[in-house]
Amino acid sequence: MGLVSDVKKAIALVRKAVRNRSAVIDVRRRLASGPQHPPFHYRVAVYFADGAVNMYQMRQWYKPLAGLAKKWPVVVLSRAATGAEALLVDGALPVAFVPTVRDLERFIAQQDIRLVLYVNQNTRNFQMFRYGRRWHVFINHGESDKMYMTTNQYKAYDYAMIAGDAARERLQRVLWDYDIDRRTIEIGRPQADHYSGTLPYTPDERTVVLYAPTWEGDRPSAHYGSIVSHGEALVSALLATGKHRVIYRPHPRSGVVNHEYGAANKRIIAAIAAANAADASARHVFDDGPELGWQLAAADVAIVDISAMVYDRLAADKPLLITRPVDPAAAIDTHGYLSACEWLDASAAPEIVAETDRVLGDPDAVARLEQWVTHYFGDTAPGAATARFETAVQRLMDDWERWYARSVAEEDEEPDDEADLDDEA
Repeated sequence: MGLVSDVKKAIALVRKAVRNRSAVIDVRRRLASGPQHPPFHYRVAVYFADGAVNMYQMRQWYKPLAGLAKKWPVVVLSRAATGAEALLVDGALPVAFVPTVRDLERFIAQQDIRLVLYVNQNTRNFQMFRYGRRWHVFINHGESDKMYMTTNQYKAYDYAMIAGDAARERLQRVLWDYDIDRRTIEIGRPQADHYSGTLPYTPDERTVVLYAPTWEGDRPSAHYGSIVSHGEALVSALLATGKHRVIYRPHPRSGVVNHEYGAANKRIIAAIAAANAADASARHVFDDGPELGWQLAAADVAIVDISAMVYDRLAADKPLLITRPVDPAAAIDTHGYLSACEWLDASAAPEIVAETDRVLGDPDAVARLEQWVTHYFGDTAPGAATARFETAVQRLMDDWERWYARSVAEEDEEPDDEADLDDEA
């Protein structure tokens, strides 16, 4: 078995190398045939060291960053070939492919980047931290109560943009000797201002239910995925009513660790296709597209696992159910929203119709939802979070101007050693 495993790993490594090499060629070709980056043009850089598998972390920021770029030109510094390739295909923002530190250094020397934004905690972020005289700011790729949201790595950044009071309290509980008041800036959820898009169906009297499970996780504490425990039962029940429309959006990594999880995912997709074939008016949706927003806005009820999707939906200020993990080792932070959320146990999954009716019609559930939305995101009125994000950037740009002026003045005040020597002579 060990030999077979080694052979499979070797084959996977070869395939990965071939894929990366192909991506490098494609990226360089695309960049060479497109417009070149104007010198000293960009003021904001988004540092992204990941490959295509984690593009969801970037895509959710496209629209807020595009708005920001109207005042402060933005470029994505992409370190991985497959990530750069995906960014170029999307075409949402200018991309600089900087796979080596030398490439990175050369590009930075030709620009006036004052603010560097980070959407994740990739270890290669450290290679960018070496460059001073600019602010390094963690903006994350979602809001949640997972351990990831309180990592001590926050201290590596000059500032962190956080969603609201819940994030502030979370950091205060865990991080020692961290000046939260000075180093965090609350901005809400700017992505929620762009929860829009073209619906793949015409709205009608059907109740729309979004089921957006996460992947199975790679360790017991992260076993949040519900496709096997809840998913097949609840989707089957909803498909059978003739009164519901299912939008199924599984995590792109579903099944990468557990074959059974991946097989269940495929069965749900097949069930949706069969239901649409049997009733063309149903228009159930299997959604694996890059855009996330319209699903959250369109669904009357959302069913999600413990993941950033909980808080993406919470920012939409609409009813949701959260699947309770069946693995007792799965870590659940009960300090925040998960202490008072609407749980869906695996045993209740076949009764999902009654559960969705309850959260839609229960006044107490609606009131609790409003309380937690405010606690996590503050003002969720259209455009409010975007305004806070852009105001935060303006503040940091103003601070940059002051610090830069101070450093230049200090340099001018330094004694001229050569002149001193001439005077002594």
